[in-house]
Amino acid sequence: MSKKTYDILDILEIMPHRYPFLLVDKIIKLEKDAVTGIKNVTINEPFFHGHFPVDPVMPGVLIIEAMVQVGGFLLLNRLKDPKSKLLYFMFIDKVRFRKPVKPGDQLRSELQMKKFKKKLCVFEGKAYVGNTLVAEGKFTAMIMERRKKV
Repeated sequence: MSKKTYDILDILEIMPHRYPFLLVDKIIKLEKDAVTGIKNVTINEPFFHGHFPVDPVMPGVLIIEAMVQVGGFLLLNRLKDPKSKLLYFMFIDKVRFRKPVKPGDQLRSELQMKKFKKKLCVFEGKAYVGNTLVAEGKFTAMIMERRKKV
């Protein structure tokens, strides 16, 4: 965890997600129990074609997915062999959406690891556009073995 930032190529090395479901562009802070990641929201996102095309808004579930992917990057970085693991989110609790996220926004997700025991991890996170809180919640993930390729 010595690097200050992680670009998309670093993220692709660890995260199993791929377009159009990879919702993290950069990790700008990675500490033992905290992480901050960026998602650049553009009009080219596939969900904007159907999610209020006249007044495009990023779907709330994708804001949450972006947040949990940032938390997943933190957790996977703590494991000895992250490429052999997957994270499945089991609980999403106390989620609140505060403001809409629109094309041109930069979504900043800040997550704190609150508990990590055996295969379970609990995060609390907040997402911002600039200094404006747009979403927050509490998330529980479980570490699983990744299926081997045939």
